[in-house]
Amino acid sequence: MKKKFRIQKNQEFQTILKKRRFFAASNMVLYTRARELKHARIGITVSKKLGKAVRRNKIKRQIRMMCQEVFTFNEPYDFIVMVRNDYLNHSYQENKDTLKSLVEKTLSNRRST
Repeated sequence: MKKKFRIQKNQEFQTILKKRRFFAASNMVLYTRARELKHARIGITVSKKLGKAVRRNKIKRQIRMMCQEVFTFNEPYDFIVMVRNDYLNHSYQENKDTLKSLVEKTLSNRRST
């Protein structure tokens, strides 16, 4: 993922999380916030409960690949993908399908409001 599509600063994470707009599944939560720019940005958080640094970095790499396959980056929103413990109990494809359904819910909900 290119740098312009990432959220890296803690302050930006906090402003998105404070809005409390989210959609949840058993293995991940997707927080969203509308923005003025014309492309989407994505932030990824993985808890220390999921393992040591090597495992968490592997999960983040997987999430980045899922995001490249699921997102078009044309939506003017910020997204934060928060990984839950149940992520480890599912396959890559199941996790990707879950992320895709959360993104579809988010975008369909935004269009209807």
